[in-house]
Amino acid sequence: MKNLILFGGVIWIVCFVFHIFFWKLFDWKRDLESVKKVNKGIIQVLNLCLMLCFLIFAYISLFQADELLSTSLGKTLIAGMAFFGVFRVIEQFIFFDLRQFRSKLVLFGALLIAVVYSIPLFF
Repeated sequence: MKNLILFGGVIWIVCFVFHIFFWKLFDWKRDLESVKKVNKGIIQVLNLCLMLCFLIFAYISLFQADELLSTSLGKTLIAGMAFFGVFRVIEQFIFFDLRQFRSKLVLFGALLIAVVYSIPLFF
């Protein structure tokens, strides 16, 4: 189970790196010019805060795996990370076009997070 948690930590790092490139990948400099300043700020701040969450999840998974697996607080955090993945899967179906490769890739990543962190909860 510890290896699953460590693998999960790597996934969170991949998510963090992916979000670093949002400004370029989605041409935010140009695209966000067309939205109100407050919405532009909200989008970018939410992305940065999400990136911080990814780093925290990665750190906890990579350096506190034993505690995650052996304490009630750890199990709660594992459940939260699993729920994050499940919630992201649901959002993918609601907000994105799954015919696009990028959408399928994000869906796969979210499913992977959900599975990786659900297994230690139930086994």
